[in-house]
Amino acid sequence: MTQTPFTSNEDVVNFIDGDKVPGSTSERRPIYNPALGKVARDLVLAGPADVDAAVESAKRAFPRWSDTPPIRRARVMNRFLQLVNENSDVLAAMITAEHGKVFSDAQGEVARGIDIIEFACGIPQLLKGDFTDQVSTGMDNWTMRQPLGVVAGITPFNFPVMVPCWMFPVAIAAGNCFILKPSERDPSPSLFLAELLIRAGLPKGVFNVVQGDKTVVDALLKHPDVAAISFVGSTPIAHYVHQQGSQFGKRVQALGGAKNHMVVMPDADLSQAVDALIGAGYGSAGERCMAVSVALFVGDVADRILPMLADRVKKLRIENGMNSEAEMGPIVTREALDRIEGYVQIGVDEGATLLVDGRGHKVPGYEDGFFTGGSLFDNVTPSMRIYKEEIFGPVLSCIRVKDFGEAVQLINDHEFGNGVSCYTRDGNVAREFSRRILVGMVGINVPIPVPMAWHGFGGWKRSLFGDTHAYGEEGVRFYTRQKSIMQRWPESTANGPEFAMPTAK
Repeated sequence: MTQTPFTSNEDVVNFIDGDKVPGSTSERRPIYNPALGKVARDLVLAGPADVDAAVESAKRAFPRWSDTPPIRRARVMNRFLQLVNENSDVLAAMITAEHGKVFSDAQGEVARGIDIIEFACGIPQLLKGDFTDQVSTGMDNWTMRQPLGVVAGITPFNFPVMVPCWMFPVAIAAGNCFILKPSERDPSPSLFLAELLIRAGLPKGVFNVVQGDKTVVDALLKHPDVAAISFVGSTPIAHYVHQQGSQFGKRVQALGGAKNHMVVMPDADLSQAVDALIGAGYGSAGERCMAVSVALFVGDVADRILPMLADRVKKLRIENGMNSEAEMGPIVTREALDRIEGYVQIGVDEGATLLVDGRGHKVPGYEDGFFTGGSLFDNVTPSMRIYKEEIFGPVLSCIRVKDFGEAVQLINDHEFGNGVSCYTRDGNVAREFSRRILVGMVGINVPIPVPMAWHGFGGWKRSLFGDTHAYGEEGVRFYTRQKSIMQRWPESTANGPEFAMPTAK
């Protein structure tokens, strides 16, 4: 069955206290259909007053929601899970309409978001504390985890369903109230998720959506009643969010940029490696924080694999994302397209060998769309900007290295440490790579090693600011705080004052 494209022209507004509410400013931003290159609808921007209203709504809802037994919160999340499953293709069509990624990729994004919702349904087990009987004579000690209060998430354009689902299902199930600030480029899924939560029985005020730009971000960072901020985006903004949030006393997890490498060893299955590089390098038009953007070819691999790789890049099926045969869709905006193609020129100017030039690609019937083709560079060096900087587009840079040690050193010297992959048939190489590499998520013959819902997502170095990864048990810890209780019931006979701390005696 062919999925109906999402074509709404309704203004995108806030969702506060259970209802759609226009922003308090008169400013509007266009939301494009990137395949057509045309404005599809408008976003009504919020301002600080809307942030105040959302926080006040969440504050009112928090006492009752946090006091709701975890099993009842889990039942609401379970009903929400059912509704998202029933409407998964509707959400995927929204993603394709506003982001541009192909529909099958959008379906995969929704499926990964569903995984986190399923994980959050187990919150009664996840919130269990520890208990020690008789830590001292007549005294017991136990711990519990309690919600923080009002928390907020600031999410990027490239995963408008999955990344919010990294945050709010766990936060809400743990007893917090949540404010989502989605990207201005593809905000429609956020409102649909809010409506599904209300249909699932979530009380008004527990989940709010505030549309906006830096003004709204700064208002959330400064607001005294926002206890924690989760962020996913570029490294400069992640660093800013972490600094500002910490300055205002908030708990912060800020996931930043990436420059993910894939090492291909001489013993690797080269046809598998080509498939991996094509999917991970050009899928979603490279607009993924886990996209492979650098290939490290060890020894003589480059001469053997590059002809195969270049031929496959030239044959990429680039279409409107709703076309079932499409392998790659458009870039999200005209500005992003110009920046990506600008980086291709930078690579040429820096002396890299451009094997495949994707610039200026046109799709028949969609000539105004924000399309580019896949670009492929050989003979890239570590001093080049196309190696050092995050391009966030379908541009793959290939570097030739003499041995395994040089490949590991290059990766470890890079400022980013989000994801990495190694293709090999040698178990010792795989083991050494996994242990020695300074990167948060590692794939062995897996090109995009995004952990499953119960493991947690996060990089190292300048790919993550803060101490905890997203979702999984790390997410539960981020959205709760531990309380330790020591208790005794002494006999009626008083023993006099105690001037020392309790000891195990």
